[in-house]
Amino acid sequence: SPGVIDGLSGENVRQAIAAYESAKGLPVDGLLDAQVFSSLLVGDIAPALTDYVISEKDVAGPFVPDMPTDLTAMSKLPKLAYSGPAELLSETFHTTPAVLEALNPGVDLTRAGTTIIVPAVGAARLAAPVTRIVVDKAERAVRAYAADGRLLAFYPASIGSEDRPAPEGSMTVRAVAPNPTYTFDPKRLTFGSSKTKVTIPAGPNSPVGLVWIDLSKDTFGIHGADDPKAIGKTFSHGCVRLTNWDAQQLAAAVKAGVRVDFTG
Repeated sequence: SPGVIDGLSGENVRQAIAAYESAKGLPVDGLLDAQVFSSLLVGDIAPALTDYVISEKDVAGPFVPDMPTDLTAMSKLPKLAYSGPAELLSETFHTTPAVLEALNPGVDLTRAGTTIIVPAVGAARLAAPVTRIVVDKAERAVRAYAADGRLLAFYPASIGSEDRPAPEGSMTVRAVAPNPTYTFDPKRLTFGSSKTKVTIPAGPNSPVGLVWIDLSKDTFGIHGADDPKAIGKTFSHGCVRLTNWDAQQLAAAVKAGVRVDFTG
């Protein structure tokens, strides 16, 4: 995964190509050369773009056009929903509103029945169950492996910070929580503006996104995020952030007891 599909070449793309090269036994340089491109075409000859008809559900909401940044203000909302159809459709197709607008100039993304051009994203589910996860702090990446040692997935990630570094060593997956609420307790956490304990409602724009993979160290997990374009570019508060769609794909393939190794 390159994280968000933004049409730009950058570090996330380089990492994704390098991971593909390593998995395929190709020279690893992170460059989309002729050898890599030929290999990609052998595995997938489907078009990179496809048509999609906007549905009534896509535009029905509820939406939150002006999302607060203060945790206390967030806690008063019924749901941390998308800002509007453009953001919902962007996440559905792993891209950004800017890319959707570029692909569909002048098209009203709020009108059901409208046909738009979108990225043809890959399968939502991995090819096999995940039995081991490696969190590479130096590379800001997460790798998921099958029981036979095969690399199933590679995801760019935001992992810890100087103030609150990610843990070291090994732990295990304890549970998976889809659509999680998030409890901020200033007695246990050192970030955030709230002076009191608050519970943040679920939603794609929650600080922990659409899924939480709970780890065997209290307050730490692998989870989604409210800003997909920031994944791999910014730091986290100790946890491991993925895009919502990458976190959901990983969560669907793990179960309690899966080993998680922190390296780098």
